[in-house]
Amino acid sequence: MTSQPIRTAVAGFGLSGSVFHSPYISANPAYELAVIATSDAERQAKAKERYPRAKIVNTPADALALADELDLIVLGTPPATHYPLAKAALEAGLDVVVDKPFVTHSAQGEELIQLAARLGRVLTVYQNRRWDGDALTVRKLLDAGTLGTVTRFEVGMERWAPEIAKAWKAGATVEDGGGVLFDLGTHVLDLALRFFGPATVTYSEIAARRPQENADDDVFLVLRHDSGVITHVTINLNSHLHGPRFRILGTQGAFAKFGSDPQEPFVLGGGLPTDPQYGVEPEEDYGILEVDGQRSTIPTERGAYPEFYRLLAEKLDDGGTASARPAPVDPADSVAVLKLIEQARDLARKKINLHEA
Repeated sequence: MTSQPIRTAVAGFGLSGSVFHSPYISANPAYELAVIATSDAERQAKAKERYPRAKIVNTPADALALADELDLIVLGTPPATHYPLAKAALEAGLDVVVDKPFVTHSAQGEELIQLAARLGRVLTVYQNRRWDGDALTVRKLLDAGTLGTVTRFEVGMERWAPEIAKAWKAGATVEDGGGVLFDLGTHVLDLALRFFGPATVTYSEIAARRPQENADDDVFLVLRHDSGVITHVTINLNSHLHGPRFRILGTQGAFAKFGSDPQEPFVLGGGLPTDPQYGVEPEEDYGILEVDGQRSTIPTERGAYPEFYRLLAEKLDDGGTASARPAPVDPADSVAVLKLIEQARDLARKKINLHEA
């Protein structure tokens, strides 16, 4: 690695900036957490306490005004701001990490990819769920061929969240990037494409159950992958009893996994990515493997969100876009996810119109 750290700004210090980005940037010696942007007084105080060497500014625009002092900006702001802020950051000469959803329209994502290539800048998307312990466990099982040929993949993220906690989400429409499909949906669709390749949405149910919901909070999709696998996607914020995180059926066996990855709650509880117990899942939450009628538990791989910033540092240190080394997440992958979301919305609208007719 070079002797100079990657001077980084984090725009936004809500859950995204304070839990999913700043702790990992601060824990990696390849980076200097130089700037944090938030206009919320309480969040400013928290940022100053945790990261006393960082400069605290009010807005992402204030961070971009310091572009000459920076190498990288991380956008943990509401989705509707991702496209204009990423565009401005690239044009200011910065490399850019955009939290999910990448943008609110696939065409915007394609434009940003072209702009980054033209300017010779690194652009990547924070799809951290690729490094969930259970996702890493599934990847290990698939690579080993333990399940044989997979025929069905079921993936879900369900929660009981009757109230909308974040202020920006309370009034957010689909155009604003609101709704569970843009939120948790980007994670599960990304994993489906990572595991089984390109796909088409063949069935879509999208609903808003909560009275205050302006977008969607209950989604069920069916995908058909070019590889032949059928994926069932369940995303629901109205679930008292959560379904499996993963259920995979193959010709030689099956695997089921319940529960949530422990990395987010560990950091929320004050833990650090460098702690020995970080990312370690308790034995009672291990997944179940059944092969030839024999059932066993499979230890969950250790969660590894720090990998994103480790891989990004290697990419930036190795010459950025001119390097053959890949970014931790190819933004084209996130465009593919957005296109699935657009397909799903189109199918759901057609179904409603058909019923109305």
